[in-house]
Amino acid sequence: MFGEEWFASLKEFDRQIAEAVAAEGCRHCGGPLYQGNYERKPRGAQLAWAGEAFRVRHSLCCGREGCRRRALPPSLRFLGRRVYLEAVVLLASVQAMALETLRQAREATGVPTRTLRRWRGWWTEAFPSSAVWTQLRARFVPPPPAESELPRSLLERAEAVLGVEAVATNVLLLAARWLSPVTTQSVPDGSRFVVAALQS
Repeated sequence: MFGEEWFASLKEFDRQIAEAVAAEGCRHCGGPLYQGNYERKPRGAQLAWAGEAFRVRHSLCCGREGCRRRALPPSLRFLGRRVYLEAVVLLASVQAMALETLRQAREATGVPTRTLRRWRGWWTEAFPSSAVWTQLRARFVPPPPAESELPRSLLERAEAVLGVEAVATNVLLLAARWLSPVTTQSVPDGSRFVVAALQS
């Protein structure tokens, strides 16, 4: 389902997002932003192993002497600093909710039980209390996705927005777009760059 072509398209979106952020210059001093990409070692577990081949995380660095601040553009592949790809975090978290035990979820996804437990805590405690969720929740036509059911409720809302013929990859892409502000702290208005890249 999540083959190399899909991850290649996400990589291209990430590149376009990085170019758009770079075009506006450094938000601190207005200086030029240059590519300072770095390699990650993403994990796809049993759900998205094809994504492990796409390792470059786009990053920018101010070229003005005395500033040199970094800007990390939003990403549709990486969910912050997590080692696992965003698609894996979403899908494995939903599987962990659906199955009776975390052991079953581990066997189905390939993600360790401790990691699944930590993600569950993030979805139920840290994310709902974040500024990103406050802003995102306000954008939904009432009612917003149920906080107690995150991330399943978020994926269900994405599926409803796309319609009955929604393809799983498109559902994940829309959810990744909504979650894009979580992927960076140095580009506070990052979601507008994501919207622009997806519409081009």
